[in-house]
Amino acid sequence: MNITKLGIRKWLSFIVAGLIGQLAWAIENNYLNVYVFDCTGDANFITYMTIFSAIAATITTLFIGALSDRLGKRKIFISMGYIIWGISIILFAFLDPRKPYNFVAHSALLSGTFIVILDCLMTFFGSTANDAAFNAFVTDNTDTTNRGKVESVLSVLPLIAMIMVVLLQGMLVGEKKEGVELNWLYFFAAFGGITTLSGIVLIFLLPKDVKGPNREEPYLKNIVHGFRPSVIKSRPKLYLALMSLMIFSIGIQVFMPYFMVYVQSILGFELVSTAGPILGVACVLAVVFGFFMDKIGKYKLVFSSIGAAVIGGILLFFFKDQVGVIIGGIILMTGYLVSTSVLGAKIRDYTPEKETGLFQGVRMVFFVMVPFVIGPVVGQNVSRINGKYALNEYGQLSVLPNDYIFLFAIIFIALAIIPIIYLIKEEKKDVK
Repeated sequence: MNITKLGIRKWLSFIVAGLIGQLAWAIENNYLNVYVFDCTGDANFITYMTIFSAIAATITTLFIGALSDRLGKRKIFISMGYIIWGISIILFAFLDPRKPYNFVAHSALLSGTFIVILDCLMTFFGSTANDAAFNAFVTDNTDTTNRGKVESVLSVLPLIAMIMVVLLQGMLVGEKKEGVELNWLYFFAAFGGITTLSGIVLIFLLPKDVKGPNREEPYLKNIVHGFRPSVIKSRPKLYLALMSLMIFSIGIQVFMPYFMVYVQSILGFELVSTAGPILGVACVLAVVFGFFMDKIGKYKLVFSSIGAAVIGGILLFFFKDQVGVIIGGIILMTGYLVSTSVLGAKIRDYTPEKETGLFQGVRMVFFVMVPFVIGPVVGQNVSRINGKYALNEYGQLSVLPNDYIFLFAIIFIALAIIPIIYLIKEEKKDVK
């Protein structure tokens, strides 16, 4: 099999757009929750923000993905989207009611409301640039001979971004101590500036669009195209791959939002000495396996990686010492990254070439919206099994995550094998 070479320009485009996009999403998914709680002291705003931003991301990807197909444009949506995305991140700093330069007087209610609204606006530009246009761009510029390598690199970028944000957050924001306020202005200005600068760089770095306009169907009809029963029946392999990724991702989201809290607050280990080795080693192993994905075989690798994720979850359920947690964490995280890269590559393989943007919204429903709603709810509720409760600094009683999050996570992870088995059967039909 002849492997299509991508060239340095495409690789740089994938890495720059992918990494900076994940940096911005790391802020949105993690630190905006901390920020809105810090500004208002009201945890309800976190719930509102999570729900509305998930809806905004999915709707945006559906509409913009279909529009980018119709226009045959990816580059303009990516570069301009990143530029405005970065500006929207900077604006969060001016919604802190405790600062003299705020736009919301000294009202915690107004602050929380405008943070939620701005988060939806930020999500619109972020999903336009990253979820809709960039993901379609990757599919446009890869094929079945090189997607394994590309997907393996993209799959580790969220963890690399998380490490970078944690390290930079400590320098830019600092610890919250008596008489010392968190310096959110520096934090948002730094990451917003990086995102905007990357958008400017991408204007010159991204290669020309390779897909022509697709106006075969009316625009509004294209938006719901991927959810029509006739389309699902006509593309069983694509939807089986999406179903497997959805089930697997639900399992990951059962434990992932609570993993850092579990390591630090329950087990009492330092994040740097525990989570650092886990994330670092898992990233390296995932890239190594990814580069040999096509030689090993996607299905051999995905069965092995799902099995590894299950074993890692079992070890984390039973082991409470630091060495055991690090070993279990590395196995689980490596299995997670390799599995998502394989399934992501299979989804790209079966995405129709003329409709890559259109199907990004469908992918968002399976990969983001459903897992991010179901997984954390499961994780929160299973933590009540022999659960421990604690009062936070605002006097609110909250349940602390426990080891059952790993036990219930691996149940979903293991179930992801079922759609893969049916996918293999569908592929054998084509061979016959």
